[in-house]
Amino acid sequence: MTTEQILAFAVIAIMMATFLWGHFRYDIVACATLLIAVALGLVPAADAFSGFSDDIVVIVGSALVVSAGVARSGIVDAAIKRFFPTLTSVRAQMLLLLVTVTVLSAFIKNIGALAIMMPVAFQFARRSGIQASIFLMPMAFGALLGGLMTQIGTSPNIVVSRLRAEISGAPFTMFDFTPVGATLALAGIVFLIFFYWLVPRRENQTPSLQEALESSTFSTEATLGKQSPFVGKTLNELLSLGAGEVIVAAILRGHTRISPFPDVRLKENDALLLEGPSEALDGIVSRANLSLSGGPIDSGDKGGEITSIEAVISRDSALIGLSARDLSLFNTYGVNLLAVSRQGKRIRERLGQLTLRSGDVVLLQGQRQALPGLLLELGCLPLAEREILLGTPRNAILPLAILAVAMAATALGIAPVAVAFFAAAVAMVILKVIPLSEIYRAIDGPILVMLGALIPVSETLKTTGASDVIAGWLERTAEGMPAYGALTLILVTAMAVTPFLNNAATVLVMAPIAASFATGLGYRPDAFLMAVAIGAGCDFLTPIGHQCNTLVMGPGGYRFGDYARLGLPLSILIVVVSIPVLLLVWPVT
Repeated sequence: MTTEQILAFAVIAIMMATFLWGHFRYDIVACATLLIAVALGLVPAADAFSGFSDDIVVIVGSALVVSAGVARSGIVDAAIKRFFPTLTSVRAQMLLLLVTVTVLSAFIKNIGALAIMMPVAFQFARRSGIQASIFLMPMAFGALLGGLMTQIGTSPNIVVSRLRAEISGAPFTMFDFTPVGATLALAGIVFLIFFYWLVPRRENQTPSLQEALESSTFSTEATLGKQSPFVGKTLNELLSLGAGEVIVAAILRGHTRISPFPDVRLKENDALLLEGPSEALDGIVSRANLSLSGGPIDSGDKGGEITSIEAVISRDSALIGLSARDLSLFNTYGVNLLAVSRQGKRIRERLGQLTLRSGDVVLLQGQRQALPGLLLELGCLPLAEREILLGTPRNAILPLAILAVAMAATALGIAPVAVAFFAAAVAMVILKVIPLSEIYRAIDGPILVMLGALIPVSETLKTTGASDVIAGWLERTAEGMPAYGALTLILVTAMAVTPFLNNAATVLVMAPIAASFATGLGYRPDAFLMAVAIGAGCDFLTPIGHQCNTLVMGPGGYRFGDYARLGLPLSILIVVVSIPVLLLVWPVT
């Protein structure tokens, strides 16, 4: 081996060891590795940041925005409550998620299928009181397995079909992959259903300030107008929208306070004192079409965007000892008091009559440009901006339509995946499915930085000729092996290489080796080409080999080494099942 090849292997080995150590965050490790590779001359300085323009970075970032738009629409909540109102078992929820994402991944891009189902996973996690990490990694693996079933399911299948045409004159067809792929998908789903407990229970490793404050319980006041579909229905039916996270402290009917019993029939103009996390309040007020206390704010009045901001009342605030009604916040300042959080205490007064105290956390809604000056004037310290659309109707169909158009464009070859998903993300913003300031909270910065930094590092295996060294080792090792041994060697090698070359590059490197390898042993090459496609499409050991694994890393709070806990036994299962099925479906003699 040359000095450059030795250095390439050494840099990647040290990087992997540091990832597994887990002492430093993954994006810091990736950036440090990139700088070392540049310093050693393995990556040209001019190409150091080429990874940040790679399609994978765009796809992952765009998919996160699209997923956030789908989640925000409320369509996920409605679908779960309509079709699966009693689905509370974690194993049953896991089965539904896995089957859906696996089947979808056979016909659309697996990252698109995963983006659709991630909001469902978060809803199930909240309903069951568990971390979303329990669902997200198995779903990512299910998406990879689903991609094995058809030619269009994943990039390795498309690439290996093209290479087969070059080698033998005929490409693999759409469903040539189905017998083996469907068998592996079924085996994988069964394994994940029974062994999902291997997934570590994690929280998001890099929560924003807003996410850290999500556990705060707020109180707000909302009124049932004649437009609300819950007039005449019971309180219990209304609260079912909040997934158990929202309670009603009191019902105010005229001058009468009514106890909030579940079977109380709601009437027009009833005022409800609601308590719960801000996101849950947001959902229940929007979907029940309730009206908040205070006047409506017109975004056109001053040409500014409407936003909500969370702030704490300081010791010298002008708000202390006064109520929203005393202050006449809406008429005087043009802002609404949406909710109040008083740590450890339940608020039973009407929101407008509540006497504010030092330390109260208030949620104010107003013009974005006016709020900073207002907070300074009132003596409030800003905590987190929230694009909460309380009381604003949601268009539940629009985000799904945007996603469907993007996936149709990729399936019909109208646009590449990166362009289609980027366009979908931009459409979500332009059509106000997701507010402007929420875009960069939806995009997981550390994940995108890690990807951008590692792409040029992983390419050093190819540019230094280290991948050719691996090919030579394989050819010498496989001499004299029986068919099942040679097939296993090719499959395992493809699985091992794909985290560093990405799956399409793995096929480009490994498929010619596998074909010549099979021919040299006197075997037909089809089973070996299929083995390369399976190995390249089944990276269950790292978060960097496939964008589906990368997509769930931040939201799931996973560490680099977490993937192997579930992924290693699944990889072994895939190898054990693949070899006999490949030999049965694609005979080598």
